[in-house]
Amino acid sequence: MTLFILLRDTTVIGKIRSSCRLLSTVFVLFVGLSSQQALAHAHLKVETPKADASVSPAPKALTLSFSEGIEPNFSGVKITGPDNAVVKTGKLQLDPNNNTQVNVPIESELSAGKYNVSWHVVSVDGHKTKGQYSFTVN
Repeated sequence: MTLFILLRDTTVIGKIRSSCRLLSTVFVLFVGLSSQQALAHAHLKVETPKADASVSPAPKALTLSFSEGIEPNFSGVKITGPDNAVVKTGKLQLDPNNNTQVNVPIESELSAGKYNVSWHVVSVDGHKTKGQYSFTVN
């Protein structure tokens, strides 16, 4: 009888240990994969003109720097002016020495007022990100 209880208890303990190992493995995999997804998006790090800045003279181009490389053919920037009219811009271009930085020439003369910049990018690993900010021309 004692041997049977001992064997039964070790089997139960073994099953508990096995279940704990399985849960631990699943948890580690979940956390690891989740953090990879969070890090895999291109986030805007630096913008010129800066967000909420007042600038004078009016900029001739926007420069946006991201946390990872950008696919320019699947990315875009739209600028709207004080009257909500779309500002004419040139083609978005990658910096030739840095695939995390895009330059957007501004083809229209910007008058005084607040401008909104809306951007969307696809990073080199295929993840989409978008955002917006504004600046003011004095």
